[in-house]
Amino acid sequence: MIHEVFMPALSSTMTEGKIVEWVKAEGDKVEKGETVLIVESDKADMDVESFYEGFLAAIITPAGGTAPVGDAIALIAETEAEIADAKAKAKSAGGAAPAAPAAAPVAPAGRPVASPRARKLAKSLGLDVAAIAGTGPHGRVTAADVEKAAGKAPSAPAAAPAPVAAPAPVAAAAPSGAVLAAAVPQPGQLVPLNTLQQAVVRNMNASLDVPVFRVGYTITTDALDKLYKQLKSKGVTMTGLLAKAVGVTLAKHPLVNAKFTEAGIQYQQNINVAVAVAMDDGGLLTPVLPNADQADLYSLSRTWADLVARARTKQLKPEEYSTGTFTLSNLGMFGVDRFDAILPPGTGAILAVGASRPTVVATADGLIGVKRQMQVNLTCDHRSIYGSHAAAFLKDLADLIENNPQSLTM
Repeated sequence: MIHEVFMPALSSTMTEGKIVEWVKAEGDKVEKGETVLIVESDKADMDVESFYEGFLAAIITPAGGTAPVGDAIALIAETEAEIADAKAKAKSAGGAAPAAPAAAPVAPAGRPVASPRARKLAKSLGLDVAAIAGTGPHGRVTAADVEKAAGKAPSAPAAAPAPVAAPAPVAAAAPSGAVLAAAVPQPGQLVPLNTLQQAVVRNMNASLDVPVFRVGYTITTDALDKLYKQLKSKGVTMTGLLAKAVGVTLAKHPLVNAKFTEAGIQYQQNINVAVAVAMDDGGLLTPVLPNADQADLYSLSRTWADLVARARTKQLKPEEYSTGTFTLSNLGMFGVDRFDAILPPGTGAILAVGASRPTVVATADGLIGVKRQMQVNLTCDHRSIYGSHAAAFLKDLADLIENNPQSLTM
């Protein structure tokens, strides 16, 4: 029997996928549950496993090609005798099944099975992933295997917390710089949108149908900045502090954490704070800090460092970027004073955070003093949130940051 391999829907917004790599070549034996290819969805690179056992008989959509969700991209034959029939079927269907290009860079035994992160790490270290012994399922090469082969102790990236303060490439400077330099567009060049950028376009277009309003607030951050300096050496990040502060405040204002639906207002069971991260190759991701109101600062900061590192290598799972109930966008880390954020679909509000700067203000006793202040702007879905709700949320957030940030450590 000949089975079709379809382009999977890896997220609720995915309409088409790009094939990053065929892990198996035409003619290779395929086990049920074994990774056959890697697909770039609108948010991440995902391994696609086979539902069948047999032989990868014909590749219809080659690496680098795109296909709509649900379209056949390859054929798997249960027996070797059916491979010729599968190739003929693919050819009659107009599929491009060029055996030579797919198999050209592959050893006769087939491509090594390795995670996308392991492949990228091996490439950056100048290692041949085929020469590395895998310890994962079915002998799959993991990132830890690559680090071991390079003589490094397998561990999380030591510099992971750094990108939290300023989202920059997590990878080593030299390889990353080389890639970025090669990707700089030339004058007059038309650069097609990648799948992540296309997803952002769809989401932004969808947001145009939502009636929104914005409320701004000035928050004094002296106490928060002091707390951050005390905890920074212990791994706590400003993103963790802000996410925790927002989560605790949302617990008091569940309507701001809710979303509008045609059937009514859907109140969320959890407070999952998504934080916007710009990707180096274009587009935007919003990794999610789950249960931000309940998690401790240290866990939030460690989780955020891990999310950022994996987001930049497109290794996030769908639930790690699609389950946010409230979004935080912090362009203040780039020195931006104030800005308005666009409401992501499926949420009720997003908070835009500007930079904290020394500001001359009138003190409570009528004197002139200098305090550090930041501007925040809350964009809300007016179908579920009214101005008084937004104002009350911002007032409580400001009160927490200004007067009781130490409570965030409890």
